[in-house]
Amino acid sequence: MTFFEFEADFVDSLRCIPMQVRYKLDTCGVKLKLSDWHEMTQAERQALVELPCTTQTEIEAYQEYLQQLVLERTGTPASSLPIEPYPAWMDSRVVPANLQEKAKEIDVNLTLEVWTALTPLQRFALIKLSRLSHENKNFPRAMAEFHLL
Repeated sequence: MTFFEFEADFVDSLRCIPMQVRYKLDTCGVKLKLSDWHEMTQAERQALVELPCTTQTEIEAYQEYLQQLVLERTGTPASSLPIEPYPAWMDSRVVPANLQEKAKEIDVNLTLEVWTALTPLQRFALIKLSRLSHENKNFPRAMAEFHLL
């Protein structure tokens, strides 16, 4: 299990959805609302952290488990997300332009060499934290944690 330091203020309680679970949600194509997350027990949240979601069989099992869990807890199935066949965080050959722009705002030049050295989960986190719709307070913290500042 990988929790990032910038998530330290909530991972013990799992009151927010950690990046590794968000990564799995994008992998299996399920949109999980924070309100739905809060309907789950601590053990159910922990299971979503621990369950594997890498192989096609694991991805399908994770999606099925999550959909059933949301339905049981809320009475409504979770929405589906389109699954990108080759998402930006898996492409170590191109630094996304919007991420480059966000990095420049804090005076960081995110080079291809640096991007390639990051893990897919680290790249996922940076992409998610750099979106315009995100509050972005953890972006500089993640950049520092990944030794990019």
